[in-house]
Amino acid sequence: MSRKLEYLLDRQEAMVEALEQLVMLESPSTDPAAVNSVGGYLAQAFGALDAGVERIPQTDYGDHLRVSWGKGDRQILLLGHMDTVWPVGETEGRPFLATREESSGILVGTGPGAFDMKGGLVIGLFAVSALRDLGLAPAHRLVFLFNSDEEVGSITSRPLIEEEAQRSDAALVLEPSREDALVVWRKGVGRFELEVQGVASHSGAAHERGVSAVQEMAHQILHLEAMTDYGLGSTVNVGEVRGGARVNVRPASAWASVDLRVTTAEEGLRMTDVIRGLQPVDPRATLTVSGGLNRPPWEASPEGDALFERAKRVGSTLGMDIWPAGTGGGSDGNFTAALGVPTLDGLGIVGNDAHALTEWADLSSMPLRAALLAELLLDLGR
Repeated sequence: MSRKLEYLLDRQEAMVEALEQLVMLESPSTDPAAVNSVGGYLAQAFGALDAGVERIPQTDYGDHLRVSWGKGDRQILLLGHMDTVWPVGETEGRPFLATREESSGILVGTGPGAFDMKGGLVIGLFAVSALRDLGLAPAHRLVFLFNSDEEVGSITSRPLIEEEAQRSDAALVLEPSREDALVVWRKGVGRFELEVQGVASHSGAAHERGVSAVQEMAHQILHLEAMTDYGLGSTVNVGEVRGGARVNVRPASAWASVDLRVTTAEEGLRMTDVIRGLQPVDPRATLTVSGGLNRPPWEASPEGDALFERAKRVGSTLGMDIWPAGTGGGSDGNFTAALGVPTLDGLGIVGNDAHALTEWADLSSMPLRAALLAELLLDLGR
């Protein structure tokens, strides 16, 4: 058995305790103080491992955290986010719980953010702990960038991620995954807003004088949803809609937000042009469209494929049969891969149901996943 795996199996209970502490430190993206509590935990934990820790102050979101461990002129970038989609107070009715399933024997952890992605934060922490305590030093300097705004598009952290990526030989992303899977591609993500201006009028006495912004928006929604092409891997989702003021008034305004997912940069440009070029069906209405791609597609590359094959070979020494996966969900790996930096994702905890009340994480997977990360970090320096 690998020394790293043996070390980490002996510390599984400590890993579960660390995950419980992080889950109970609730950290919605929109609450800077709450996210900073997670940053404080990580700063103290990595500091105890002789890592250099730098807080990068923010105003609208929590502070980002840059952690540097090891030496070397070259570096490996590791990415993780501290924020979740869950509001403060969620743990009151849904605290962290660890239970063992009778049928499978799997130790399952539940609670807001356990899977996405506080389990990955624990895995990164304990991989470094294993390397340090076993006296093993990667040839590369390790730089962790823990951001506070990934769940809302990495608005303030994207420049930091791209800056560190351009200094790095590879980027490893601690987002969660499925058993023995690592993520090698992700769809690009676009966000758009539609605003329609119509003409208000009395719905009974002057119906014909009005121009319904809601009716116009309904036409646009049907048109947008019809753009989905599963064959191309392009999907359009109108996720939020607002409009009108009173039931007896022809609505003068309407608003909608749109989510776009695409597999290639070329398709992203095409779809962006189509959506930004929408025209009103009723010429009396005014339609304004804003937005664009906020995460570029992560497309396969020879360098990325080589990094996956390396991880697959390393995993086989731990008894893992690693296979490549892709997903329609974006991550900060989209940014690094788009820069041409070899990127590998899904190195976090195993589980499922991100962003759902049924979110769960396989706590039994943490030692093996941390051992895989530790072994890969050493292998990248050979």
